[in-house]
Amino acid sequence: MSIPEGPVPPDAPPWDDIGRLAALFTSLDTERGMTPEQQWTLQALKISEEAGETAQAVIGAWGTNPRKGRSHTWRQVQEEVADTAITSLVSLYRMLGEEAPAFFAAVLAEKSAKFLAFDASGDQRHPAPCAPATDQRERS
Repeated sequence: MSIPEGPVPPDAPPWDDIGRLAALFTSLDTERGMTPEQQWTLQALKISEEAGETAQAVIGAWGTNPRKGRSHTWRQVQEEVADTAITSLVSLYRMLGEEAPAFFAAVLAEKSAKFLAFDASGDQRHPAPCAPATDQRERS
């Protein structure tokens, strides 16, 4: 696999390629007589397979398998991580179609807000609004 060096232009939309991959895989699976739910199930399982390949590459980069030694580079680990991300996004697109980019953006915003609300010391920068905590002992 030839991976280009250097940064990808910031305006390059990955969703176009993700959508084309999803359409291709859906077409192939449909021709095989698979229902959408079967396709989604197998695509979701593919994420685990790719994550396993990432783990295998990390083990190879560290050289911790005595039979294989250093069998992978960190560049190969990075490629496996990218494969896992691509497979995940294709899976999401196959389930949601054109709604996938907006759904992903919303989930990313929600999940990242939980972590980005903390500063380097671990203190919350902006405490999340919630109902005030009440101590049951104060009521007695």
